[in-house]
Amino acid sequence: MTQYWKVGDLAELTGLTVRTLRFYDQIGLFSPSGQTDSGHRLYNASDLSRLQQIVSLKELGLSLEEIKSALEGKQISPAEIVKLQMTRVKEQIQQQQQLLEQLQHVSKRMQGQAPLTVDDFTGLLQAMRISHEKVVIERQKNWEHRLNALGNFIVRDYEGNHTKEE
Repeated sequence: MTQYWKVGDLAELTGLTVRTLRFYDQIGLFSPSGQTDSGHRLYNASDLSRLQQIVSLKELGLSLEEIKSALEGKQISPAEIVKLQMTRVKEQIQQQQQLLEQLQHVSKRMQGQAPLTVDDFTGLLQAMRISHEKVVIERQKNWEHRLNALGNFIVRDYEGNHTKEE
């Protein structure tokens, strides 16, 4: 027997919000496989697989439009998505390991009452920069996308109102 989840149950199961799931449905990115007689969305295991692909690609920095295009065009397989995500996680682990090593080095010098050198500080700062650089870039892309969407909305709204006035 196939297991189904309502939108609230799926949100709780995945950690996403009901609003996000409804938005994904609205833009045609992630729609439920079924509905109850009363119109409630029902999701199954294959829907979960697609949602995992969407979340993975989003974490890799793709926009929702790019994700939709990639999944609809079968440009990327679920196995490739998992492989890409594994590569990203390995890179993050390596960056965090480098930061940890720098912190341990500085901590040992501090505990031994040894003065910290310029190289100690620059090595630590570089490891910190690399660690936080991707987060900053992702935030910047996210804000740029939001501002572009807002700009497009304002232009469409202005053009629509301007046309009505004529």
